[in-house]
Amino acid sequence: MKYLLMIALLLPAFVFAGVAKDMADDPVMEKRMMHLAEKVRCLVCQSEPVSNSHSDWAQDVRQIMREKMIAGASDQEILDILVERFGKSVLFDPPVDKETIPLWSAPFVLLFVGGSILVYQLRKRKGLLVEAKLSAQDEQRVAELLNQNPASEQTTVTSNQAKDPQA
Repeated sequence: MKYLLMIALLLPAFVFAGVAKDMADDPVMEKRMMHLAEKVRCLVCQSEPVSNSHSDWAQDVRQIMREKMIAGASDQEILDILVERFGKSVLFDPPVDKETIPLWSAPFVLLFVGGSILVYQLRKRKGLLVEAKLSAQDEQRVAELLNQNPASEQTTVTSNQAKDPQA
């Protein structure tokens, strides 16, 4: 009975166990594979590298990488094989060539177009603004308000209080 109670109390601790990762027999090769997997995009998760993804596709790609490393392929050869099978979109840093030039130039084109639209809108708005003309009486009142200093305001308040003791 005592052992059954102990097992029942320890059972929830096993819930927190992590998922076992698939690993190669050689830790050096596994480290190399994980470093290479950081450069490859998971096509299921899109924004996650294959090294962090838990999808079946990413596990398959890691297995392909391990097999090619065991066969003696270099990192570049492995990347070339993945690009051949899945396309250049599998790389986080695709090469600059005639197929990827739109991808590389798009941020600059969008920045130029956005800046041009902003300048056009600001110039258009500037042309729509109309300056308000003040009358001579309003200009005089503004001048009085701007020339009035805080010390003169303080004396005006105290002189008004002296005249009207109930205030």
